[in-house]
Amino acid sequence: MRSSFLANLMNSTRSSEPIGPEPDASPIAPTALVPGWLARWLQPRKGALRALRHRNYRLFWTGNFVSNIGTWMHHLALGWLVLEMTNSPLLLGLVGFAQFAPALLFSLPGGVIADRVNRRRWLLATHSAMLVLALTLAILTWLGIINYNTILILTFLLGSTSAVNAPAYQAMVRDLSSREDVLNAIALNSIQFNLSRFIGPIIAGILLSTVGVVACFFVNALSFLCPLVALSLLHYHVERNAHATSGLRGIGEGFRYLRSHPQLLLLVGLVAMASLFGMPYLTFLPVFARDILGVGAHGLGLMNGVSGVGALVAIGLPTVRLLGVPVGPEAGTSFLAPALAVMLIVIYGASVVFSLRNQTPEDGGTDGPQWTTRKGLL
Repeated sequence: MRSSFLANLMNSTRSSEPIGPEPDASPIAPTALVPGWLARWLQPRKGALRALRHRNYRLFWTGNFVSNIGTWMHHLALGWLVLEMTNSPLLLGLVGFAQFAPALLFSLPGGVIADRVNRRRWLLATHSAMLVLALTLAILTWLGIINYNTILILTFLLGSTSAVNAPAYQAMVRDLSSREDVLNAIALNSIQFNLSRFIGPIIAGILLSTVGVVACFFVNALSFLCPLVALSLLHYHVERNAHATSGLRGIGEGFRYLRSHPQLLLLVGLVAMASLFGMPYLTFLPVFARDILGVGAHGLGLMNGVSGVGALVAIGLPTVRLLGVPVGPEAGTSFLAPALAVMLIVIYGASVVFSLRNQTPEDGGTDGPQWTTRKGLL
């Protein structure tokens, strides 16, 4: 949605602007207000949370963490609302397309804009626009006058605004930390994104099953106030890039940069494949939760939340390296990644078998879910 580890890393390597103004990057003074354990975690060069020493980054991280929780709540509630309105997986898929397709169309122009404007002001504008769109959706749903076409239009506009917002957001992660802490800042940003991916859906599932989708939409709209307040409080003085090129030329330079760095090109290809063929499953989770597994809105929240836990586990070992925690043969932990992968595969397989077994009638009949009986699984 609003961040990515790879894009942050690319922005940190390609930009020639200075990384964050030094006066705003001063560390937290060790006072009685900072516990000893926290002071150790904030130590320069060694602390696992050292990027949070910087006031600007701390504000930015906190504001976007809250906002991302609201965004994941919005995604889950939107899918549930569309399925309840239409009972059509096809129309649900079209909403998912309207939500994520703008990233393909507008992310590159958004990167060009991020190189040419004051990023703080640009983020204030895009977050304000997303707040208005999210609030419009919430009010229309609350009044009971929402319809599918309106949802499709508002979703496309939200996705487009998020797409042009993302490059400036990713560059700001670099701008608001010092050069020595930039990788730690990227790691912490990845953690907050995936942690919100765990927390947001679980809260949304509870609200959906007790209050309804309107509550999730209003919470998402209000969550945009947090990054707006954080951006307003930043001491941000990085000047506009004087060497910025025209729009099409800037996009061309980006492609040439990728071509000249095969490793980055490979990483971009891997992310593109995962985004194209892996992430769309989130769009159709409401169908599985309601029509196949019968677990309802609360179960949908848990299913989405568990995917966030999986993302946190997946980034675990690479991220703890960037946080400064020793990992590898020298720390006696080189076996953790393959062992964890095997363990998760076994748990997943066992959960699928257990789920199918519970769907099997006790008398050996075939009145289980249609998708299993048609394939001869029951």
